[in-house]
Amino acid sequence: QVQVVESGGGLVQPGGSLRLSCAASGFTLEYYTMGWFRQAPGKEREFVAAITRSVPITFYEDSVKGRFIISRDNGKNTIYLQMNSLKVEDAAVYYCAATGRSGIPGNSAESFDYWGQGTQVTVSS
Repeated sequence: QVQVVESGGGLVQPGGSLRLSCAASGFTLEYYTMGWFRQAPGKEREFVAAITRSVPITFYEDSVKGRFIISRDNGKNTIYLQMNSLKVEDAAVYYCAATGRSGIPGNSAESFDYWGQGTQVTVSS
């Protein structure tokens, strides 16, 4: 059974950092394109970052470029989202997603097939 489980969320002050993890089970993460999305209260789920399968190519939403880094550890079957210089507007529930489809991933939720339950990130002083 394909499953992804997020962890690492929490409360952080503006300007601080957090690292989210997404552990995959039931499939070999190396052969899947993985992504991070987020959803704030009253807003739609939005794309944050993605990393392609095999040869990793990364993509970022404009507002997080230069601050967030997506990476993968195939040996641990886990991806990460390193979030630096966090802003109040980064606060949201962050979701990990996976797809086995080939090609460059789209930045819509429909481009991914498997989802975790999410982890809360709160940015507040």
